Amino acid sequence: MKKIIVVDGGPRKNFNTASMLQKFAEGATSASQEIEVKTIRLYGLDYKGCMACMACKIKGKASNVCKFKDALTPVLEDIAEADGLVLGSPIYFGDVTGQMRTFLERLSFPWLSYNDYSMTAPKRMPVVLMETMNGLPDRNNSQGYGSMEYCITKALGQPEHLNAYNTYQVKNYDRFELASFSEEAKRQYRDEHWEQDLQRVFDAGRRMAEDILK
Repeated sequence: MKKIIVVDGGPRKNFNTASMLQKFAEGATSASQEIEVKTIRLYGLDYKGCMACMACKIKGKASNVCKFKDALTPVLEDIAEADGLVLGSPIYFGDVTGQMRTFLERLSFPWLSYNDYSMTAPKRMPVVLMETMNGLPDRNNSQGYGSMEYCITKALGQPEHLNAYNTYQVKNYDRFELASFSEEAKRQYRDEHWEQDLQRVFDAGRRMAEDILK
């Protein structure tokens, strides 16, 4: 059995990011019964960022998996043995969520060698980086995964990007102080693009599964 780990860095269980990741999982499992998809919701875990304990760099005991023990430990251990990795986050103030950034510290710092500055994960694997955002394709402030994308690329391989733009922020705009946004325009954009976005991630999930099984 091959395993894909899906990491949901968004706070809402049933909104844009979660829906995209769920559709990716459906695509992956549709490819073969030999594919298992495990989804992790970071907002449901109690964990911290890198504690600078340096336990991953002790001479003779260096590890490329974080040694600090908390709720994130089994997730990092699962990723170390996985065959594919999917990271998804809404974009807040131009960046992935704090939970995603904190998770990425714990994931990638053990990969970094301070002997030669190489980046070595337990194994290389296909990676998808997913973003959902309020901005448009030609007008947004997303820095995405930032410097962490460099770490992911060096250690795991070149990631595939899957983005959804101009997403709904809420289901009912009448309830909130959001006058600068036109719900009608957002609805029109969603009607034209959302199902296509979901189909793209479904296809990407199936494609990753097929590549893993080759």
